[in-house]
Amino acid sequence: MAKITLPSRSRVAVHKFSSCDGCQLAFLNAGNDLLTLAERVQFVHFAEAGISAPIDTNVDIAFVEGSISTAEDETRIAVIRAHSRYLVAIGACATSGGVQALRNLGRGHDWLAEVYPNPDQIDSLDAACPVSDYVRVDLELWGCPVSERQLFAAIAALLGHVAPKEHNDALCMACKARGSVCVLVTRDEPCMGPLTRTGCGALCPDFGRACYGCFGPSRNANHLSWGARMREFGVTPESIVRRFHMINSGAQDCLDAGDTWRGFCHNPKIDGPSKS
Repeated sequence: MAKITLPSRSRVAVHKFSSCDGCQLAFLNAGNDLLTLAERVQFVHFAEAGISAPIDTNVDIAFVEGSISTAEDETRIAVIRAHSRYLVAIGACATSGGVQALRNLGRGHDWLAEVYPNPDQIDSLDAACPVSDYVRVDLELWGCPVSERQLFAAIAALLGHVAPKEHNDALCMACKARGSVCVLVTRDEPCMGPLTRTGCGALCPDFGRACYGCFGPSRNANHLSWGARMREFGVTPESIVRRFHMINSGAQDCLDAGDTWRGFCHNPKIDGPSKS
């Protein structure tokens, strides 16, 4: 990210594309902290909070939730980028295409007829894609949904004229730092922590639940070794594919890993690819 230069009371916009609104709710769920933030910045557009402005309104920071799934989305994101000094993609949909990117793995537009009674009225692009496929993104905050901690840390860094921290390490690092019991080692749970980036605060493992990878792929993850370990637990190749493709199939690492394991779904005599 380039040198951070923002005014003392920055103008902020929060935009929604194809998404469930969950990442915007991370702002609203902050409650009093959001009111305090509103004294430091000016929210000029945030439809979920009842604040609306034209998309060509100039802002210092634009937070964008959702994937680009329609021709209208494609036009809107280009305008927003042109009028924003910093653009931050928030959540799995904006960073990797999200759950709706599962349709990219299907049969073109055939899925429309299976979902909508009048598919000819649906103006969808051939694929649901992350924001970065269409415009330059200055910062990505992964998660399904993002946490308010991520959002406020990013804003604090930008207002402090420093680059926000990007989370790329495996979630296992957070579990170790918090003293959490490893559910993969102690309970043979199919935890995706070794493959998933930090940022969530190890929420699922803290409650004894296996991580399911909603924060996207970590750097240098060994997907083949993890899948082979899951086979030792009795997890089927089909289930391994679903775990890789469920939320972040638009992330190349997850897509490639799922595609690799898909090749073993119909050959029960082979456990999977080599761990190396």
